[in-house]
Amino acid sequence: MSTPILKIAGLKVAYGGIQAVKGIDLEIRHGELVTLIGANGAGKTTTLKAITGTQAWAGAIEYAGESTSGKAPHQLLRRGLVMVPEGRGVFTRMTVTENLQMGAFARNDTAGIAEDLERMFATFPRLKERARQLAGTLSGGEQQMLAMARAMMSRPKLLLLDEPSMGLSPLMVEKIFEVVRSVAAQKIPMLLVEQNARLALEAAHRAYVMDSGLITLSGEAREMLSDSKVRAAYLGEAAA
Repeated sequence: MSTPILKIAGLKVAYGGIQAVKGIDLEIRHGELVTLIGANGAGKTTTLKAITGTQAWAGAIEYAGESTSGKAPHQLLRRGLVMVPEGRGVFTRMTVTENLQMGAFARNDTAGIAEDLERMFATFPRLKERARQLAGTLSGGEQQMLAMARAMMSRPKLLLLDEPSMGLSPLMVEKIFEVVRSVAAQKIPMLLVEQNARLALEAAHRAYVMDSGLITLSGEAREMLSDSKVRAAYLGEAAA
């Protein structure tokens, strides 16, 4: 088996005296979509922030075979570790096209950037229609599309998605998950944090359940769909 693209061991994160993440282990293999599910406040977003270097942490995180300790977020980004944050984080006073170009700021292959820009417009026709529109005037769903497309412009080697469906209409949620499945089909490894546990588990290869800063369950995503505890806690079904 190949070395995982991401390997976490004994990860701990504290905010003051509060231990938000309490020593978790997690890994993502090449070409794999892994989802991390759990209730609000479980520590999921904090885990993503630790991986990207935007939150202090203790333990061990290895990305592409090397420790991320001491690496700044922009250094990890240049090595292909890319995150789409909760809340989208688009540049509201820049146009759609300018936002996409910002996603490629670490690249210098002009022809490749132009090709990827057209590919993003083909993947997200609505963004092409609004190419010259300020990102701040887009709907929530359109901004989520833009955030994902901007991340793809960097040609990620590992993509982290934090709550991509939050606050979106059911129709837009399905569109976003179509994109997630499309990216997964390209064998780009992903770690997906998502409140819609059913869609996340249906799309993922493997899954981890996080509760109060701990990983309480892990395994094949499809198997978790039939786990009675998971169904009761996260899929809105009565326990057997």
